[in-house]
Amino acid sequence: MRSAVRDFARREWGPLFTAVRTALVTRRWRAIPMTLGAVCLTALFQLVQNQEWGYQPVQNIGSVRAEDPLWLALLRTPLSLFVPALDLPVWGALAQILLVFGIAEICLGRWRTLTLAYLATLAGTLYARVGIALGPDHPLGLPASDAQVVDTGPSAAVVGLAVYVCWRFRARWTGTLVVVAMVVEVLIKSNLAGKEHLAAIAAVLVLVAVTAWLERRQPPSGPEPWSRPGTRSWKPPIRS
Repeated sequence: MRSAVRDFARREWGPLFTAVRTALVTRRWRAIPMTLGAVCLTALFQLVQNQEWGYQPVQNIGSVRAEDPLWLALLRTPLSLFVPALDLPVWGALAQILLVFGIAEICLGRWRTLTLAYLATLAGTLYARVGIALGPDHPLGLPASDAQVVDTGPSAAVVGLAVYVCWRFRARWTGTLVVVAMVVEVLIKSNLAGKEHLAAIAAVLVLVAVTAWLERRQPPSGPEPWSRPGTRSWKPPIRS
């Protein structure tokens, strides 16, 4: 039994663990500069928005509601990732960013990580508008009152990044567990945040399907074998 568990762990997390460990051992904190900046920015927003003078400025630059004009929501969405939700402990947001953004930055690179994080968050933001338009009687709908809910925090980006990294590094069971956990969250507590997580997952899965299709169409003389995790000669990427 112990051997079977060890073999499963090696297959499921071996390439991912090797990539992260190699980067942290060789470069230490220099391997995740974007992640550290995101953690500091989130902590700063938390500190400022809890001041009497700082709450409204933070809302003006990073608070998104479905009732806002679309152009304003799109303008605020990038910074909304780093504005912690007031009704949740800030340490949870900081831990999510440090762990998931850090792993993604090492494995995917900083710009791809930011792009995926924005895609997942944007999917949730746009879904809120569609859900409210559908109404509470539709399976994918939302009540009109959700239009006034402040939509901030990194959770949608974290979920999307986790699913993508699991797919890229062949951690299929872990990725499936993340998806199942988000579905269970919605079944237990059907709220805006939970459904936005599912929208983020859906957007990332579409991206995964398109990426896999494009990779299958590549000629045999395409990328070197080490560029794909899971191959025998794969080497973990070290991103600058």
